[in-house]
Amino acid sequence: MPGLYFEDLKVGQKIKHTNGRTVTEMDNVLFSMLTMNSQPLHSNEHFASSTQFGQRIVNGIFIQGLVVGLSVPELTEGTIIATLGYDRVVSPNPTFHGDTIYAETEVLEKRDSKSKPEIGIVRLKHWGRKPDGTIVIELERTVMFLKKNNL
Repeated sequence: MPGLYFEDLKVGQKIKHTNGRTVTEMDNVLFSMLTMNSQPLHSNEHFASSTQFGQRIVNGIFIQGLVVGLSVPELTEGTIIATLGYDRVVSPNPTFHGDTIYAETEVLEKRDSKSKPEIGIVRLKHWGRKPDGTIVIELERTVMFLKKNNL
């Protein structure tokens, strides 16, 4: 698996994830409707055109999932057990249909699990950015990583 193990991670380490993803109208509308989010900012162009954004904005929960997903190949693919929680989620700028999002991760802290010696607990910070560097989301995530020496 290409993911990193607990021992591979260093506090302060930053990873710029390779893949980006262009967000489509279908992504936004389908995700919003599947999650029963009827907010017209996501699905009603007429309504959204009269807001400060002048157009529909992409559902922020979709963007959160996208940024975490973009981190998987180089960070967690096959090497985590679970995400324990998300914290400090902020969306300083909107994402619009057609925007391409890239992700970056920083390792904030890590420690051995107190109850499971085969895993470590890592706190990560993720950013989602447009190609011009505009941050559309930042969040912290606490994850249970597998340790190499316990495989």
